[in-house]
Parts: sequence; structure tokens; C-alpha cells
Amino acid sequence: MSTNEELFARAQRVIPGGVNSPVRAFRAVGGVPRFVQRAQGPYFWDAEGRRYIDYIGSWGPMILGHGHPAVLAAVQEAAVQGFSFGAPTEREIELAEAILAHLPSMDMVRLVSSGTEAAMSAIRLARGATGRKKIIKFEGCYHGHADALLVKAGSGLATFGNPTSAGVPPEVVQDTLVLAYNDLAGLEQAFAEHGAALACLMIEPIAGNMNFVRASVPFVRRCRELCTQHGALFVFDEVMTGFRVALGGAQSVYAREIPGFVPDITVLGKVIGGGMPLAAFGGRRAVMEQLAPLGPVYQAGTLSGNPVATACGLATLKEIGKPGFYEALARRTQALVAGLRQVAAEEGVPFSGDSEGGMFGFFLLDALPQNYHTVMTTDGARFNTLFHGLLERGVYIAPALYEAGFVSAAHSDEDIAQTVDAARAVFRLLGRG
Repeated sequence: MSTNEELFARAQRVIPGGVNSPVRAFRAVGGVPRFVQRAQGPYFWDAEGRRYIDYIGSWGPMILGHGHPAVLAAVQEAAVQGFSFGAPTEREIELAEAILAHLPSMDMVRLVSSGTEAAMSAIRLARGATGRKKIIKFEGCYHGHADALLVKAGSGLATFGNPTSAGVPPEVVQDTLVLAYNDLAGLEQAFAEHGAALACLMIEPIAGNMNFVRASVPFVRRCRELCTQHGALFVFDEVMTGFRVALGGAQSVYAREIPGFVPDITVLGKVIGGGMPLAAFGGRRAVMEQLAPLGPVYQAGTLSGNPVATACGLATLKEIGKPGFYEALARRTQALVAGLRQVAAEEGVPFSGDSEGGMFGFFLLDALPQNYHTVMTTDGARFNTLFHGLLERGVYIAPALYEAGFVSAAHSDEDIAQTVDAARAVFRLLGRG
């Protein structure tokens, strides 16, 4: 047995499925997960010492690459001062101020420990602020594993073909309306029938859990208009896109096309923690003041605003705020997608790709999907061949065709070129097949 196989066998005896998050498993693609020993820059090394070019980046947070010197120094200093206090720190205020400085839709923000916790709390806040029960989410959008949101979600659930999760009683999700992504007619009908009862609409503006699918500008515009018209809150889940696609998040991307556009509540995670467990949700002052201890909506967390995590997040935000950072990151990501598109075309393999900032996705389809239904038509067997072909050539992408990918500032032109060359070799095999 290889070292990875030995570790996986050992893990399966003590951890369900041998992994602590389903998306880390290789059950969808087959084979054995790689157990990571260490990481640096755009690479990680597995238990057998093999190096991989990393395009998951801890599922998005590692926008600077692994082990950035400034971030590492900040974390080391904070750890010496103390791991956790259960009391306020100045660094919490500094991180909140840094987040708000880049997101004008938010007057206040509450720090939490995970994206699931942030999304769950945002829903509770929306219900408390409006006095309503019903919520809208979209098929293929994943907002964490809170019961009310675990309905026809994408990502890990789609990987295993489950439309929802066992253990979620029907009565818990009876007020969750699930609509098709980018379907204006369905959106109009839902508000016509339920508008007066809707607390909020929650959406991933660029869905990263059915690979990479954008909400169209007309669709986002109409979501905003209908929420305003019916008194529902518009919740942007930017756990993945926040500070990853632009310094102002995906909402700044849409604001370029929709003058004055802002969501009511924003959910953040990943990049703001720099790889540490940290997330947040925020919005207008009047809404956020509904939270305890000021208002009746209760939310709490022992490790919220953890001093080591906030140090990591602050150092990361400082680096990505430097002039030219996102322009360079976007160029590198676009070069990767363009290179993949070109070699696929040369080898006669159906392929479409898209990117924004440092986030990208691709499909073995002739055209980019606009919704979950179309994403599900992707040829899983061909993707599995591509995944393992890249893995054998030292390139690590998500082990499921429903996940977006991530480029970091540490990826070099040479890394991109090596990745495209590896893909060319695999596309050649697929083209012959």
C-alpha cells in the first residue's frame, strides 16, 4: 500500500468515510484522497512527498498562496499573545472596520466561525427583522449545512446524487422555496404567490458549488427589485466570492452593471480568515441592531472573532488591498482558462470556462450552463478521467465536477503553463476516446 492508502485505511476506522468534509473524499472520482503534509506558495505536498500545483487553495481562502510571510508573521505574533480569550479584542474591531471599508452595503458586521454559521444566522436575522417565515434559495446554490438551507443544494450533495439530506424533517424546510437559478419567470411567480410572507431571498451571485455559474445581470437586478417591492431582504452569500472575485466582492461586480446596487445582508467567509476558521455577516445598521445584545435575534459563539483568526484575516486583507493585486490575479486566472479552452479545442474536446478575479470554473460542455439542471448534464466519467490525468501530472483540482477552482497570487506563469500542458495531454486522450 502507498502511504496515502495506509492513511486512508486508518482514517476510515475512526472518521466517517475517512474525511471530515465530504468534498475532500474521492468517492465521486474514485481512488484515494491525497493526505497533505505541507504547503507553500501555490503548491502542496502529499504524504509521499509528491508536489501538486494547488487549485483548490483550501476551497478559496488561500488567495495569497500558502505560507505568505506577512500572514505567517501576524499569526505567529497573535498565537504568542493567546489563542482565545472569550472577551473582546481590538483586533476584532480592526477586522470589522477593514471589511466595512470595502463593502459599502454594510454598516455593521458580526464575526462568526464558519460560513454555515454565518448563513444560518443571516436567515434568522432576516426572519427576525421582517417578522416573516418564508425564504427563497436557488437550486445548485450551497449555503452551508443548516437544516433550512439543505434543500436541493449543490456541491458535496450533488456529488453523491442526493437532492437533500437525511435527518432534515420536512417541516423544517416547509418554508424554504427552491427556485431554478437564472429563471426570471419562476422568480416572478414565487414573489407573486408568496411575496408578503417572504423574509429574504438568498443567492450565491456566482455559484461556486455547481462549479462556476454566474447569476445574470437581469436576474440579479430583478431579485433586487422584487425584494424591495415586497419588503423581503436580499441576502448575498459571498462566502466564496467575497474578496475572492474583487476587493469589493461580487456585489461590486454587479454594481458596475446595476447603478446603486447593494444587497441588504452579505454573508462572508474564507478569504476574510486567510485560511483560519472565520466568517461574518453584515448589513444595514437598522437590520444588524436586531441582533442580541441590542435586539431580540439571538446569535452567539464562543470562538467568534478568535484573535489568531482575526490576525490572519487582517494580514490577508492588507496584502490583497495593495494596488494592482486583483488586476494581476485576474490576468493569471484568465490565462489559465484561456489556455485550457485552447488546448481542449485543439484536441476536439467540448469545453467551456469562465472566471472572475481569482475564481474560475470549467465544464466539458460546448456552452456555459446557466442553471443546476444543465450542470447535471456534464459527463461525469470524462471529468473523472480529466481529474486523474491531471493528478498524475501533478495538478490538483477539486475531486468533483461541481466545484469551482481558485488561482492564487503565488501561481506563476510557469505554473499556469505546466497546468495547460498537463491538460493538453489528458484532452488528447479524451479526444481519441
